[in-house]
Amino acid sequence: MPLEIRILHLCDVELESSFLVLAHDMGIATRVPVLAHLILGGDEPILVDTGVRDTEILGRLGMRTFQTEEQLLENQLALHGVALEDVGAVVHTHLHIDHAGGDDRFPLTTPVIVNRRELEFSVSGLMGAQYPPEYVKHLVDRLHTPGALRLLDLELTGPVELFPGVVAEAAQSHTEGSAFILVETAGGTACICGDVLYDVQNQVVEPWHQANALEPAPSGNHATTKRQEKAAIKRALQHAFVLPMHDWPAKVEHGRVVARLHDRVPGGRDVDATAPLDKVAPSMTG
Repeated sequence: MPLEIRILHLCDVELESSFLVLAHDMGIATRVPVLAHLILGGDEPILVDTGVRDTEILGRLGMRTFQTEEQLLENQLALHGVALEDVGAVVHTHLHIDHAGGDDRFPLTTPVIVNRRELEFSVSGLMGAQYPPEYVKHLVDRLHTPGALRLLDLELTGPVELFPGVVAEAAQSHTEGSAFILVETAGGTACICGDVLYDVQNQVVEPWHQANALEPAPSGNHATTKRQEKAAIKRALQHAFVLPMHDWPAKVEHGRVVARLHDRVPGGRDVDATAPLDKVAPSMTG
């Protein structure tokens, strides 16, 4: 049975633009959403990433955070009829400061699923405050609690089906342990790509300072090589939809973005998979 994806808009963050796209609008502040994704239609709701812990925590990286009451995790879940205790599992694309902040809101009986290399990378210190000690310590507690943490070895095993219609695959970019979460929807496979792709317009539709055809622009925030970053974006664009965590989803055909979904989502009841979607338009960060 095809699954549905719902976007959770957990807050907005203001940051330097070249963080999103390498060398783009340097010194200019840009405000972008922080998103998570709720997968519905299976035995239990599955949550992909959990946002920031509080508005202060991104200040450690020199960023400003804006969050309304409606954007709190429990309230975003409630918009879709889901309570914290209803979530069957939390799955992570990676563990950065704006992706794993809500993990401690879930009981240890709710498993958190993460690539083992990402947990190793988070404690290495190589990216400093991007992995807050509060998040890492909580996951170490889970590591030593039976059933509280599920570790994947995606670089060694290849893609793993976590639940019917939900597959995790090594992203091989952004961080050393980042993962793609692939979801089978009525409109095709959706790739929840974490921060491999930040800005659809300026990295893919009109890629900044790229001369070659269909050559994406890398972000200004990555721990792997630029070639790995570009290759990962190209792999994400082989799916029917790509869903970043700081921009709205896009419809893809043959590696090209052909439409922007904005706040509509693949597999949702409000999206007719056979009808034309919105034309390509500037992203939230464009």
